[in-house]
Amino acid sequence: MLSFIIKAAENFCIHQIRLPHRIEPQYPEKRTLIAYLDIEESNGEKHRAYIGCDDVLLQCITEIFLGEEISDRETLRDMLLETTNMIVGSAKVLYEEYSNNPFIISTPHFHINDHFTLDTKGCHTFHVADGEMGIALKAL
Repeated sequence: MLSFIIKAAENFCIHQIRLPHRIEPQYPEKRTLIAYLDIEESNGEKHRAYIGCDDVLLQCITEIFLGEEISDRETLRDMLLETTNMIVGSAKVLYEEYSNNPFIISTPHFHINDHFTLDTKGCHTFHVADGEMGIALKAL
């Protein structure tokens, strides 16, 4: 499942925001706004996908989509929720093309503004536009 979310995040960087990126299998080093979205597979397995972006990357994404050079905290949080929805929604499509085990995704929720220290089995960091995005998945 995590590999599909990572692929969807790569596609987001390439096709949506059109910026070069680099991926590392580690937790982000910067403080990030973190959102989550729950996933339930048709076989009953449940996961929680976390996506966190630092202010630099969120401001960049907000400028691309909304044309705002300087955004307030609420706008950055809303953009994080929308980014989480776009990435995990894309992962859902990729996964369903690969597997006969479709899944349902929930509405994204804001989690916290802090360092990415969630109890997951690992995290991948995307370095984009001088900012960072962390992606992690945990079983529920």
